[in-house]
Amino acid sequence: MTIRLWASAAALTAASLAAPACAQISAPASSILIDRCAAATCTAKLTPDQLLAEAEKLTLAGRYGEARPMLAALSNVPALRVQARFLTGFIAAKTGDHAHAASLYKAILADDPKQTRVRLELAREMLAMGDKGGADRQFKIAEQDKDLPIDVARTIRAVRDVIRSQRAWRLDIDFGIVPDSNINNATGADSVNILIGGGSLPLQLDQNSRARSGTGETASLSGSLRLPMTHKTAALFDLDAAGTNFAGGAYDDYAAQFASGIEVRPSDKTSFSIEGVGAERWFGGHPITTQIGTKIGLQTVLDPSDRIGVQFDLRRTRALFDDDYTGWQGGAYVTYEHAVGKSLLASTSLFVRRDWLRADAYSNVEIGGTIGFGGELSHGLNFGLSGTLSHASYDAPMWLFSATPRHDWRYGARATLGYRKIRVFGFSPQMTLSYSRTDASIPLYANARTRVRFTLARYF
Repeated sequence: MTIRLWASAAALTAASLAAPACAQISAPASSILIDRCAAATCTAKLTPDQLLAEAEKLTLAGRYGEARPMLAALSNVPALRVQARFLTGFIAAKTGDHAHAASLYKAILADDPKQTRVRLELAREMLAMGDKGGADRQFKIAEQDKDLPIDVARTIRAVRDVIRSQRAWRLDIDFGIVPDSNINNATGADSVNILIGGGSLPLQLDQNSRARSGTGETASLSGSLRLPMTHKTAALFDLDAAGTNFAGGAYDDYAAQFASGIEVRPSDKTSFSIEGVGAERWFGGHPITTQIGTKIGLQTVLDPSDRIGVQFDLRRTRALFDDDYTGWQGGAYVTYEHAVGKSLLASTSLFVRRDWLRADAYSNVEIGGTIGFGGELSHGLNFGLSGTLSHASYDAPMWLFSATPRHDWRYGARATLGYRKIRVFGFSPQMTLSYSRTDASIPLYANARTRVRFTLARYF
């Protein structure tokens, strides 16, 4: 399998993509200026473009030592910095310095993420260094370029298939601080009305029942293990964990989920998976819910720019804080993704969730959707924007507060900004601003929450 992987990568990078960074590496070595100089000491006046052409000829001829000083000089010419970096990276790759080559390609992409040829070269260097996960991410972004020749796109898919069949694990980590406007996810109301004897009585809420703000330490971890069983099947193991620690511990919030199952790939475009799921949540230092269930997923690639996924999730929930919340939870989700550029992706999702709980007043149906947009920008920035809108209808009234069943409108928005030019032990700074709001027919359940996560993140 290793031979096939390297053969595919070599074929891929040998393909001509007509990118500006390497368009001129084609001249015959015999036309190199210094070879035509007969004097012992030879002086020539060249424009920056002519010097670049000479450096390209020397690089093509494998005369890297002579090309390097020319490229070092050209790196100080702003208009030719991309070409100089690319050729310097090309030489580093050819001489076995894959880490240096990768760093140069990353610098080019940080300034201009639309350079598909450079992205393919970066993916090849990541393969050479054994970073198959990083290579797969770069190939995935490159695959979105609609100008790719058909044979190159086909080779990318073949290489990604091999990477997926060989790569056993993935791990994403972040940690930082999080200012939060509502650490107890409580109402902002000062009082609520309760129904007594055909009338209503206002009830003042104490401070512990109202929204409180605070700043805590936060971290999250997401990992997966994929072990091939046959050519088209693999065993799956997934772990997701996240937590936030606030002063005093009363509002600490931690959650963990583990899933395992099997994935089947009937074709190079379609995959199907089924997994058993177990989850636990702790709040204020105490376990509050335990879940066990299953999730089923189907994903298919419609073309290099479009893909669609469907997921079904069914779980049994045991609520340790209030047995009325114990019961079943189920959901269906459909997501469509479309590449709108060489490094930008738009998505939309529709979902239906149903809670069948012990108390009908807490059982509900929620219907909603999410739209998102994100990707890589120049100057080392990456971003993501998303918004969610949903409506929830409950099965029965909460007679203490209302004679009619509760219904909610729920809103959510999220914006993420990362800066990949800064790396500390592989971690890059990232900021996520999230806002959620519930407009409930019963004021006690209406709330709003704003969180800002300042973290360092790394993706293995």
